[in-house]
Amino acid sequence: MARVLVFLLLIAVVAALTKFQLKKKSNHEFVTELMDRASLGLKSTVKVSSGAIVINDYQNSQYYGEISLGTPHQTFNVIFDTGSSDLWVASSKCDSSCGLHASYKSSLSVTYVADGTPFNITYGSGPVGGYDSRDTLTVGGLVAKDQIFAEVTDASGLGTAYKLGKFDGILGLAFPSLSVNKVTPAFNNLVEQKQVSSAQFAFYLGNSDSDVGELVLGGTDPAHYTGSFSYVPLVAQTYWQISLGGLSLEGSRAVYGAGNNAIVDSGTSLLTGPSDAVAEIAKALGATELLGTGEYVVSCTGRKLVDLHYKINDVTYTLTPADYLIPDGGICILGMMGLDVPAPTGPLWILGDIFMRKYYTVFDADNSRVGFALASHT
Repeated sequence: MARVLVFLLLIAVVAALTKFQLKKKSNHEFVTELMDRASLGLKSTVKVSSGAIVINDYQNSQYYGEISLGTPHQTFNVIFDTGSSDLWVASSKCDSSCGLHASYKSSLSVTYVADGTPFNITYGSGPVGGYDSRDTLTVGGLVAKDQIFAEVTDASGLGTAYKLGKFDGILGLAFPSLSVNKVTPAFNNLVEQKQVSSAQFAFYLGNSDSDVGELVLGGTDPAHYTGSFSYVPLVAQTYWQISLGGLSLEGSRAVYGAGNNAIVDSGTSLLTGPSDAVAEIAKALGATELLGTGEYVVSCTGRKLVDLHYKINDVTYTLTPADYLIPDGGICILGMMGLDVPAPTGPLWILGDIFMRKYYTVFDADNSRVGFALASHT
């Protein structure tokens, strides 16, 4: 398996903005994980639990960064996930399902406060369990005191992808209504404790070892986008959920997903949509499904490859084949997969990292909207 592209975490605080770099898996590692899933016959699913739908099991997420918990600091790599609201890391009391991940040790922290509320969440791949604790959270130099987070003691539901993975946990950036125990999410605490000047954060997702990703807390970084933002109002403050005008292929009259909702989700690597629609799109592009997994491979130079056009709030966002294909040698993974979300939440489309790499995205809780601008890659 190829090495992970590891970058030193650099922190800079400028004009009340905190920005820090995100680490990224190599394309080879990412594609290998997808192929491994296919060889095991694994299919991505959704699970309805207590009224919330958890979309992603995170095993294929590409971007992650560093946080710390406790005093003195205990450091963890986490996925910054706009598709969930809870913060969790492996506990020192976790069984073998947590592998060799960095684990939180409450006995080493002088700011630890016991909570003990059971934490149970079910992902598409299975259940994850533990209990809530409280401690000081540090993110990019910003401090959230008395942050409630989950210590995971059983991660078996995430399988070997987590056990052998590069991230230790997840920091959710969605709204409090999605929290398992209705706790205040980490970013909300930073806002309430006046660690940031606005309830905005923004993602720039890099493409390579020389083009490093960045998460900004409290605003945006003009160095990483061009032009102005096009803003889209949220249809609900659960996920970062918006209305989709439709998806079309260059040269085709067919329109998919018109009137459906979409969520902008940094914790999902690919684009997703209802499996029937994605199957039609994949066929039009000349792609072949991987053993019933809902994921597709395609020739990197196929004659049927055309641009994809997302219409959102009367603005068209275009993804070229270079944007939506993930190459690894002579193989290209189609950056779109089928995922069926049941009613009343579904049908639902996901704009994951494939979309967010092309379009710098600001998440603006102050004004209940998301904004897109063309990313400026180095």
